[in-house]
Amino acid sequence: MMDSKHWSERGLDTHLDKLKSEVTACSEPIFIAPFVESSVSKDGALSGAVVSVKATFDVAGHPTTMGSKLLGQKHAEKDADAVAFLRAAGASLIGHTNMTELAYSGVGLNPHFGTPENPLKQGRIPGGSTSGGAVSVATGLADIALGTDTGGSLRIPAAFCGLVGFKPSQQSVSSKGCLPLSQSLDSIGVMANSVNDCSLAWHVLSDKKEEHVDHDFVLKVPTNFGMDEASSIVREAFDSVIKSLQDQGLKIERGSYPIFEAYQQLPVWQFSAVESRRYFASLIDLESDLLDPRVRQRIARGKGVTDAEFSNTQRLRHDLIERMSAEEANTVFIMPTVACIAPDFSDFATDEDFNRINLLCLRNTSFANVIDGCSLSLPFTYQGEPIGLMLTAKNGDDQKLLSLAQTIERLLCSF
Repeated sequence: MMDSKHWSERGLDTHLDKLKSEVTACSEPIFIAPFVESSVSKDGALSGAVVSVKATFDVAGHPTTMGSKLLGQKHAEKDADAVAFLRAAGASLIGHTNMTELAYSGVGLNPHFGTPENPLKQGRIPGGSTSGGAVSVATGLADIALGTDTGGSLRIPAAFCGLVGFKPSQQSVSSKGCLPLSQSLDSIGVMANSVNDCSLAWHVLSDKKEEHVDHDFVLKVPTNFGMDEASSIVREAFDSVIKSLQDQGLKIERGSYPIFEAYQQLPVWQFSAVESRRYFASLIDLESDLLDPRVRQRIARGKGVTDAEFSNTQRLRHDLIERMSAEEANTVFIMPTVACIAPDFSDFATDEDFNRINLLCLRNTSFANVIDGCSLSLPFTYQGEPIGLMLTAKNGDDQKLLSLAQTIERLLCSF
């Protein structure tokens, strides 16, 4: 899978010199306190590659703001584990990329540092929370974007910006040195222009050797989840792409699956609201006017959740994870990554609009985080609109999922 390293064909020093001027002069708010750091390793798996780093990761010598004015007063003393793995593998680093404050939304808006425009659709959002990371890859500034995914923060911007976004199994990549939104749901992953590049980066981040794996998945499209309130163009696009894949020989089932009925009974919002409140209460003033009001409002919801209530939510989630392994052990669920196309900036005029759109963007992707699975968004275009096709499997099936995704990626070329 990982024999093509397109970045090795360019002169790295010349490319980095060009990047330094472009990153500094960038008119779009893609970066927070920009930096460009070249690699000293010339023979690693990522030598020659440029990786952008989300503002939630420690990079030695730089402040870690997490998209907030309330953080980043001190410079990090050492790299986050994920950053250290990338650096050791020969990656050159640019960053920090912009993001939703504290990673708390799926749309990518940031009132403090601005929000970069979707590079494929003028006047539209890039998605989030890893907004700057997606734009850095889609505009060619980076080959790979390092980010986090709590409920879709890699896969949503990947879908909106025409990229591959990979949320691996949580335990496969160390989170040390990465500020959390929800310790239960956060995963560290990547976005890139191909499954191959995502796979290469994940093998570096997880410190795993590539193995040839044959996937024996049963591919399933749920009829009881994923399409409610979906826009007409997303419905048409999804039905058309599924038919195309079936016409090319892929076996795909449709049905109603009980695990989604159980999932929809879970108060998923509690994880980020409660855990972010617990983590940041000692670090920042959660009532500060410097905190994005929409972020402050959602963190405040955690106040009303008792320890007993949250323990019960955690127990129900554990039961759901067990159920996924028991009932859908060989399953890959296929859904639209997002039930809408990238919204316009003007669609977020009121808090009510924001909450409605944000929830819709996060709905399909959050399932993978709650079941502690692995999930990947593949890009395709329908009637000129960038749309994501999402594949989700149980925990630990990362290599098999990447193999399947590469097969489907090839088939999508004929769509």
